[in-house]
Amino acid sequence: MTEINETLLRSIIAEVMKEMSANTNETVAETSEKPVTKPVSNEKAVIRTVGVAKPSQSTDEVVIAVGPAFGEQQVKTMVDIPHTEVLRQLVAGIEEEGLKARIVKVYRSSDVAFVAVEGDHLSGSGISIGVQSKGTTVIHQRDLPPLSNLELFPQAPLLTPETYRLIGKNAAKYAKGETPNPVPTLNDQMARPKYQAYSALLHIKETKLVKRGKPADECQVI
Repeated sequence: MTEINETLLRSIIAEVMKEMSANTNETVAETSEKPVTKPVSNEKAVIRTVGVAKPSQSTDEVVIAVGPAFGEQQVKTMVDIPHTEVLRQLVAGIEEEGLKARIVKVYRSSDVAFVAVEGDHLSGSGISIGVQSKGTTVIHQRDLPPLSNLELFPQAPLLTPETYRLIGKNAAKYAKGETPNPVPTLNDQMARPKYQAYSALLHIKETKLVKRGKPADECQVI
């Protein structure tokens, strides 16, 4: 797990404050008016978009809906799990339950709840897994309010590849009409204060890529 020492933490806080100050007097423009945003990472993209995502009628699928920066401008979670590994584990968990996975990228929001809501409206089963680029994840069902969910995994620093696989399995079970036991997760009361500034920085960077009004895209792993 990535360790954040005091020097790094101070630099992260300084960058967060700089970002917040720069955004104080800005208003959110419509998609056509937004300037081109430069990538926040020099690492190679791991997914590509292949066209606008359409609602499906396939009841044997679970949609994995990812945030605007996922797999392109950001390619790993806040504890350095590669996004390719996150997707591999989620897909494996879904397929182990006999269902298929579909990956879409959501642009209208960087909030994991609203990312998942757009995903479940595209999902033939009505079940989606929303994933922020920093790793925060939720299982959502169509017709639930955005802030209600089937399972929420808010502490991204504590999520492991094994956890993502179990999340995929449970999402598939919900899609089959089952009521699985919630995915067990680690518990560390110090995780939130330890990673809060870094988490805020990553969220700010992802939010800069939000494009209001832009529909979700179908995605493939490169």
